Amino acid sequence: MGCEDVRRVIYFFLDGSLNDAKLREISRHLDDCPDCGMRARIQKRLRQFIRRRLTPVAAPERFKVRLSRSLRALSYEL
Repeated sequence: MGCEDVRRVIYFFLDGSLNDAKLREISRHLDDCPDCGMRARIQKRLRQFIRRRLTPVAAPERFKVRLSRSLRALSYEL
């Protein structure tokens, strides 16, 4: 797996939404590639910062359904 591949799926990696094989593959790449490892750490810290600062808001049910469908369609492309 190359850097471009990792950059495309880093958000899914950080969410833990990839299968075990992909998680291991990306983890190995992040361990071996200082640039990608740094990017992943920055993204993780940014996500943590945002989560601490924002107040959770419940999304409308219709939005949740549409988002779920879009994510499933995207996961099939990966």
